[in-house]
Amino acid sequence: MKKKTNQSSFKTDLQRLEEISSLLENNELDLEEAIALYEEGIHLSKKCLETLTVSELKVNELKAKIDSTNDDLS
Repeated sequence: MKKKTNQSSFKTDLQRLEEISSLLENNELDLEEAIALYEEGIHLSKKCLETLTVSELKVNELKAKIDSTNDDLS
């Protein structure tokens, strides 16, 4: 179940980033709101990047295991 929560969280974070981007592009925010949204966006983008990096490492580990299993069978 934890994996679904992480995946759901990633999806939610990505959607929020898109929302923040749209709001910032709108140019109707006052400076304080824009800065707060920008800061939130930076935090979310770092969090998403970290999730993607961990996922990439897991995929690479799985691929290496599959490759080594195939080598053992040859």
